[in-house]
Amino acid sequence: MCRLDLRMVDRISLERRSWNMSRIRSKNTKPEVRVRSLLHRMGYRFRIHSRNLPGTPDIVLPRYKKVVFVHGCFWHRHPGCIEASRPKTNSAFWEEKISRNLLRDRRHVDSLEKLGWTVVVIWECDVKGTDETLSSFLKDAIFNGIPTK
Repeated sequence: MCRLDLRMVDRISLERRSWNMSRIRSKNTKPEVRVRSLLHRMGYRFRIHSRNLPGTPDIVLPRYKKVVFVHGCFWHRHPGCIEASRPKTNSAFWEEKISRNLLRDRRHVDSLEKLGWTVVVIWECDVKGTDETLSSFLKDAIFNGIPTK
């Protein structure tokens, strides 16, 4: 699609859209920071954004051989989540973009599992709520009984 076509479909200018998209972070997002903070308060010690592992996991718990990805529902297409809606403008571009994200996610998970790591995905919508709810979620659903220090 050429630049003129995009202006006809999108409600805001290309410059404003570019500015908006440049503000979306891939690391240290609010959900990721919240999960890290809670894990630390629970007594877990971890590394963040380890570049020597496939996919640069958000959180690495070497002691337990687990990695955690905190995925945004929109960017990684959380099944059944309202936040994973499809954009109405430039839909072909977004379908291709999200499909590439999903393929890349699958490759990273496969590579990590081949290296002996257990991969945990926490969705952005799962992070919302109280600390007690998230703490319970992390203990029960994610760590399956790993004792805190």
